[in-house]
Amino acid sequence: MGYVDQITSYGFSSTDLGNKAAYGGKKLFWGEVVTVKCFEDNSKVKEVLAQPGQGKVLVVDGGGSSRRALLGDLIAQSAMDNGWQGVIINGYVRDVARLNTFNLGVYALGAMPIKTDKKDQGQVNVPIEFGSVTVKPGMMVYVDENGIAISEECLNFAFLS
Repeated sequence: MGYVDQITSYGFSSTDLGNKAAYGGKKLFWGEVVTVKCFEDNSKVKEVLAQPGQGKVLVVDGGGSSRRALLGDLIAQSAMDNGWQGVIINGYVRDVARLNTFNLGVYALGAMPIKTDKKDQGQVNVPIEFGSVTVKPGMMVYVDENGIAISEECLNFAFLS
Protein backbone atom coordinates (compact mmCIF):
# COMPACT_ATOMS: atom_id res chain seq x y z
CA MET A 1 0.00 0.00 0.00
CA GLY A 2 1.41 3.44 -0.97
CA TYR A 3 1.53 6.27 1.49
CA VAL A 4 -1.21 8.27 -0.29
CA ASP A 5 -3.44 5.22 0.40
CA GLN A 6 -2.24 5.17 3.99
CA ILE A 7 -2.97 8.89 4.35
CA THR A 8 -6.58 8.29 3.33
CA SER A 9 -6.86 5.34 5.72
CA TYR A 10 -5.83 7.68 8.53
CA GLY A 11 -8.59 10.16 7.75
CA PHE A 12 -6.80 12.51 5.36
CA SER A 13 -8.26 13.30 1.96
CA SER A 14 -6.57 12.45 -1.31
CA THR A 15 -7.45 15.19 -3.74
CA ASP A 16 -7.80 14.80 -7.50
CA LEU A 17 -5.33 17.22 -9.03
CA GLY A 18 -6.04 16.07 -12.56
CA ASN A 19 -4.82 13.28 -14.81
CA LYS A 20 -1.04 13.47 -14.38
CA ALA A 21 1.68 11.16 -15.67
CA ALA A 22 4.96 10.51 -13.83
CA TYR A 23 8.11 11.59 -15.66
CA GLY A 24 10.77 11.94 -12.97
CA GLY A 25 12.79 9.11 -11.50
CA LYS A 26 11.46 9.77 -7.99
CA LYS A 27 7.96 8.30 -7.67
CA LEU A 28 7.40 8.96 -3.96
CA PHE A 29 7.94 12.48 -2.66
CA TRP A 30 6.43 15.17 -0.49
CA GLY A 31 7.14 18.68 0.66
CA GLU A 32 5.92 22.19 1.26
CA VAL A 33 4.20 23.76 -1.75
CA VAL A 34 5.59 26.69 -3.72
CA THR A 35 3.34 27.83 -6.57
CA VAL A 36 3.82 29.36 -10.01
CA LYS A 37 1.04 30.49 -12.32
CA CYS A 38 2.13 30.94 -15.93
CA PHE A 39 0.99 30.31 -19.48
CA GLU A 40 3.38 29.09 -22.19
CA ASP A 41 6.28 30.91 -20.49
CA ASN A 42 8.47 29.02 -18.02
CA SER A 43 10.57 32.03 -16.93
CA LYS A 44 9.17 31.91 -13.39
CA VAL A 45 9.50 28.11 -13.21
CA LYS A 46 13.19 28.43 -14.11
CA GLU A 47 13.67 31.33 -11.68
CA VAL A 48 12.08 29.52 -8.73
CA LEU A 49 13.84 26.18 -9.32
CA ALA A 50 17.21 27.98 -9.48
CA GLN A 51 16.72 28.94 -5.82
CA PRO A 52 17.33 26.62 -2.85
CA GLY A 53 14.35 24.25 -2.64
CA GLN A 54 15.00 22.89 0.84
CA GLY A 55 12.86 19.82 0.14
CA LYS A 56 9.90 21.75 -1.30
CA VAL A 57 7.64 20.87 -4.24
CA LEU A 58 6.82 23.34 -7.01
CA VAL A 59 3.19 23.19 -8.16
CA VAL A 60 2.69 24.94 -11.51
CA ASP A 61 -0.59 26.06 -13.05
CA GLY A 62 0.31 26.22 -16.72
CA GLY A 63 -3.30 26.46 -17.77
CA GLY A 64 -3.12 22.93 -19.17
CA SER A 65 -1.59 24.21 -22.41
CA SER A 66 -0.29 21.46 -24.68
CA ARG A 67 1.49 23.90 -27.01
CA ARG A 68 4.67 24.42 -24.95
CA ALA A 69 6.68 22.40 -22.42
CA LEU A 70 7.15 24.17 -19.09
CA LEU A 71 9.93 21.87 -17.85
CA GLY A 72 12.85 20.20 -19.58
CA ASP A 73 16.07 18.50 -18.54
CA LEU A 74 18.11 21.65 -17.85
CA ILE A 75 15.58 23.24 -15.50
CA ALA A 76 14.91 19.85 -13.87
CA GLN A 77 18.67 19.42 -13.32
CA SER A 78 18.71 22.84 -11.66
CA ALA A 79 15.83 21.77 -9.41
CA MET A 80 17.70 18.63 -8.37
CA ASP A 81 20.92 20.54 -7.78
CA ASN A 82 19.04 23.01 -5.59
CA GLY A 83 17.32 20.46 -3.35
CA TRP A 84 13.75 20.41 -4.70
CA GLN A 85 11.74 17.22 -4.12
CA GLY A 86 9.52 17.53 -7.16
CA VAL A 87 7.51 19.51 -9.68
CA ILE A 88 3.80 19.00 -10.43
CA ILE A 89 2.62 20.74 -13.60
CA ASN A 90 -0.81 21.43 -15.03
CA GLY A 91 0.93 21.49 -18.39
CA TYR A 92 3.57 19.61 -20.36
CA VAL A 93 7.23 18.63 -20.10
CA ARG A 94 9.97 17.66 -22.57
CA ASP A 95 13.22 15.66 -22.49
CA VAL A 96 11.34 12.80 -20.83
CA ALA A 97 14.09 10.20 -21.33
CA ARG A 98 16.43 12.36 -19.22
CA LEU A 99 13.74 13.32 -16.71
CA ASN A 100 13.14 9.63 -15.99
CA THR A 101 16.78 9.29 -14.87
CA PHE A 102 16.64 12.20 -12.41
CA ASN A 103 16.14 11.83 -8.66
CA LEU A 104 13.28 14.30 -8.89
CA GLY A 105 9.53 13.81 -8.79
CA VAL A 106 7.90 15.15 -11.97
CA TYR A 107 4.19 14.90 -12.74
CA ALA A 108 2.61 16.59 -15.77
CA LEU A 109 -0.28 16.21 -18.21
CA GLY A 110 2.02 14.89 -20.92
CA ALA A 111 5.09 15.48 -23.04
CA MET A 112 5.71 17.75 -26.02
CA PRO A 113 9.00 18.85 -27.60
CA ILE A 114 8.57 22.62 -28.02
CA LYS A 115 10.06 24.87 -25.35
CA THR A 116 8.49 28.14 -24.23
CA ASP A 117 9.35 31.70 -25.08
CA LYS A 118 10.97 33.58 -22.21
CA LYS A 119 8.91 36.72 -21.55
CA ASP A 120 9.35 36.87 -17.77
CA GLN A 121 5.61 36.49 -17.32
CA GLY A 122 3.84 34.67 -14.52
CA GLN A 123 3.24 34.87 -10.80
CA VAL A 124 5.04 33.21 -7.91
CA ASN A 125 3.48 32.07 -4.61
CA VAL A 126 -0.12 32.89 -5.44
CA PRO A 127 -3.12 30.61 -4.85
CA ILE A 128 -3.80 28.52 -7.96
CA GLU A 129 -6.72 26.40 -9.09
CA PHE A 130 -5.41 22.91 -9.71
CA GLY A 131 -7.88 20.20 -10.54
CA SER A 132 -10.71 20.45 -8.04
CA VAL A 133 -8.81 22.36 -5.33
CA THR A 134 -7.21 25.69 -4.60
CA VAL A 135 -3.53 25.12 -3.88
CA LYS A 136 -1.86 27.74 -1.71
CA PRO A 137 1.81 28.34 -0.96
CA GLY A 138 2.79 26.67 2.30
CA MET A 139 0.39 23.72 1.97
CA MET A 140 1.91 20.24 2.00
CA VAL A 141 1.73 17.85 -0.96
CA TYR A 142 2.28 14.08 -0.86
CA VAL A 143 2.77 12.02 -4.03
CA ASP A 144 3.18 8.35 -4.90
CA GLU A 145 2.15 6.05 -7.76
CA ASN A 146 -1.45 6.11 -6.51
CA GLY A 147 -1.96 9.83 -6.69
CA ILE A 148 -1.47 13.24 -5.17
CA ALA A 149 -2.72 14.29 -1.73
CA ILE A 150 -2.65 17.79 -0.35
CA SER A 151 -2.98 19.03 3.22
CA GLU A 152 -3.02 22.32 5.09
CA GLU A 153 -0.60 20.84 7.60
CA CYS A 154 2.47 18.64 7.73
CA LEU A 155 1.43 15.06 8.37
CA ASN A 156 3.20 12.73 10.79
CA PHE A 157 4.43 9.65 8.93
CA ALA A 158 5.45 7.67 12.01
CA PHE A 159 2.63 5.24 11.15
CA LEU A 160 4.51 4.19 7.98
CA SER A 161 7.17 2.34 9.99
